[in-house]
Amino acid sequence: MKFPYSMLLDYARTELDAHQVGDLLTMAGFELEGIEEVEGDQVLDIKVMSNRGDGLSVLGLAREVIAKDPDAEGTELYWRAAGRFAATAANRSESLEIPTDIVKIEAADCTRYACRYFEKLPNVPSPEWMQIRLRQAGMRPLGLLVDLTNYVMLEMGQPLHAFDYEKLSGHRIVVRESTWGEELTTLNGQEHELRPGLMMICDGEKPVGAPGTMGGLETEVTESTTRILLESAHFTNTAVRRIRKSLGLNTEASYRFERSVDPDGVVAAIQRFTELLLDSAPDAKYSNVVDHFPVRPNRREIHLALDRSDMLLGMPISPQSAEDYLGRLGFEVQQNGPRKLSVVPPSWRPDVVREEDLIEELGRVHGYEKIPELLPHGETTLGGARGYELWEDQLREACTRAGFDQIVSHSLRRPGALDGRDLDPIGPRNPASPEMSTLRNALLPSLAEAAQRNGGRALSLFEIGEVFGRRQGTLVDEERVGFLSAGDLSPVDWEGGKSVADFFSLKGSLEAVLDAVGVRFKLRAPQDPDPRFHPTRQAEVVLGSRVAGWLGEIHPDATAEAGLAAGTVAAELSTRLLFEVREVNLELEPVSKNPAVRRDMAILVDKAVPYARIAETLERACGPLLERHWLFENYEGKGIPEGKHSLNVALVLRKQGANLTDEEANQVRQKAEQALADLGATTR
Repeated sequence: MKFPYSMLLDYARTELDAHQVGDLLTMAGFELEGIEEVEGDQVLDIKVMSNRGDGLSVLGLAREVIAKDPDAEGTELYWRAAGRFAATAANRSESLEIPTDIVKIEAADCTRYACRYFEKLPNVPSPEWMQIRLRQAGMRPLGLLVDLTNYVMLEMGQPLHAFDYEKLSGHRIVVRESTWGEELTTLNGQEHELRPGLMMICDGEKPVGAPGTMGGLETEVTESTTRILLESAHFTNTAVRRIRKSLGLNTEASYRFERSVDPDGVVAAIQRFTELLLDSAPDAKYSNVVDHFPVRPNRREIHLALDRSDMLLGMPISPQSAEDYLGRLGFEVQQNGPRKLSVVPPSWRPDVVREEDLIEELGRVHGYEKIPELLPHGETTLGGARGYELWEDQLREACTRAGFDQIVSHSLRRPGALDGRDLDPIGPRNPASPEMSTLRNALLPSLAEAAQRNGGRALSLFEIGEVFGRRQGTLVDEERVGFLSAGDLSPVDWEGGKSVADFFSLKGSLEAVLDAVGVRFKLRAPQDPDPRFHPTRQAEVVLGSRVAGWLGEIHPDATAEAGLAAGTVAAELSTRLLFEVREVNLELEPVSKNPAVRRDMAILVDKAVPYARIAETLERACGPLLERHWLFENYEGKGIPEGKHSLNVALVLRKQGANLTDEEANQVRQKAEQALADLGATTR
């Protein structure tokens, strides 16, 4: 938008010259595109953002100067404009009366329409000073009435249009949508065939103007015009854009309406027009203002926290300064607690709708150039998965390393004998088919089905997924990890032996998987045996005092029915419980450079003694010298008393920083033998 610098001074009293004002407006978000001298005055060319229609007027830009320049003040004209030009002219009042039904609004996109009737208008040119300013702004003077409408639009941003009252059929205005066959010839002489549904300004018979775009030629103001009806209205920006595109017109009015025009400035523009008219034509007569305002804007209160403002802007702004800045811009501000404000945007700022918009206003006025230059600081987040998701990825990797293949199955399935007992089944009210009638309440049925489809032999599968159900009337949705192992685990070796899936092989695999993700568990006999499993080959997986799941051999009847290998074993655990009890802190020790020493032990012990107690006893007795141990033979038969078995255990001993002598290794084994004696074990 172009405007002369002297015109800005009519509204804002400032000591800044034109170039300094251009710099100030640039820092306020309005880009200065250039300054040139036209007819003895500096003319600024300002680029206004598409959402800042308030900046397309000298009044709006003067408001920005007053807000940012602490030494600037509003002039008498500025404050009269802020008061909406309530007094039309000194010692003058309306001398004519027009009825309110002279205007009828039938289109929803016309949110306000005001007009005033004038008569006894002289055929004189506009004042020389006004013609100069219009030329400086890039407009061509055309006569008093047209120049006044252009000048008020330049001053206040509100487009006006004058109709020759004599040419208005019925002497009335109807804002309605066009119908089939209607035409409009605009002021530029172009004829337009109107498509139906396009909002138009009409008289009693036909369209006489395109709202917010251009008036019609038939009601044009000419040199012979002595009576006019002055229009000042507000239309939605989308409607004006639709009209402008349909007619192929680009005007100063449409440019402003598409970027928002202040609806509360409609009548003020008529008052300003009247004031300027009477300066040039003191004998002119004018009527009351007819104002139809069916749709009033919703001015919503916005809450502003100054602590958030300081954080986003990177600089502190005091509550007093914030109130002053927003008040200078026309916002209504009230304290709403410590460093909190309640703000109501003015009618000319429809772009301010949230707290961040207010913070931007504070930054603009305070000055972005005042943001301190500091090096970036803070924490850089770790890329990739974190927390539970990272641990779940580690669990999935551990399962794969242990030899299990992952499956992904559907959550909907048919009820079956392997469904869980801890959750009551639920499902959709209208299932698509019997095969998808129930949400799974356990992973075992999905694992068994996948195993059966793959032959049911020599496979190890796992799945991490959601199970659903109802527990004590409450809907439950929890994630679990399930395992299934069946058949041969390894091919026949050179000695003719092979490894077969059983309760103990899955227990060992489970120990390896959970140890890799920092979880230690124990097994205990179930208090309420699960009929899905072999009655003597099932156990609960216990984490501290909580049961996290189960481990067991599937009942022979169930394996035969499901087409699985005899002895198929499975386990299912709650991943959330595993995650909660995981050991986060790892203890690391240096690797010893010294050689290890192995000692084997053969012990005779009751079968009723769990090997877990034997392992705990060995670790406690051998102390830090014990690097690892394992059971490598279990013998029952000739020479072994009834109810006992012979266990061969290997001990690997190593000292940190020195070699372990035979005597020291034997002493460690003796301590182990003495400790095992408390369990009733004897050495052989």
